[in-house]
Amino acid sequence: MTTLCECSPAAGSATCELNAPQRQTASCPTCGSSGKRVDLQTVKALVAISLRQIQASSFWFCRSQHCPVVYFAADNGQTLTIDQIRERVYQKEPERPDVLVCYCFQHRVGDIQQASPEERAALIADIKAGIAADQCACDIRNPQGSCCLGNVQQVAKRVELT
Repeated sequence: MTTLCECSPAAGSATCELNAPQRQTASCPTCGSSGKRVDLQTVKALVAISLRQIQASSFWFCRSQHCPVVYFAADNGQTLTIDQIRERVYQKEPERPDVLVCYCFQHRVGDIQQASPEERAALIADIKAGIAADQCACDIRNPQGSCCLGNVQQVAKRVELT
C-alpha cells in the first residue's frame, strides 16, 4: 500500500512504501461469523481437553450466540465448542442469569439484572477499581480474551431499558 509519507520538507514530495500491518480476519467455519483474534494462552487456559489436542498456533473467538463454536483455527479448521471449554461463555448465553459476565470478579448476569441502579453503578465502579489496581486477568480468564467491562455495561444498559 502506498501512502504519502510524513517526512521532513527536505525530503521533497516523495512517497514512501509503508508496511502497515494488514488486519487479519477469519470466519467461523460453522456459522460464518467474523472471529476475534485471541491469544493462544487464553485458549490453553480455558479448554477442558488435553492440550495435546490443540493443533493450531492461532485461534479466533466466535461471538455468535447461536453457534456452538467458541474458538476456531483458520489455518487448519480446528474448532473448540462450548462443551470443550471450562467456563460457560457469556456471548453464547447472554440472557442466562447464572452465567458469568465478569470472569475476574465473579459477577453473573443475574447479579446485574437484580441490582438496583445504585448497586449496578457500584458494581461497575468496583470493576473499574479492580482494573485500575491491576487485579484483573481478562486476557486469560475471559473466553473472549479481553476486558469484560463492556459486556457488564451492556447488561446494565439492557436492564435500564426494560
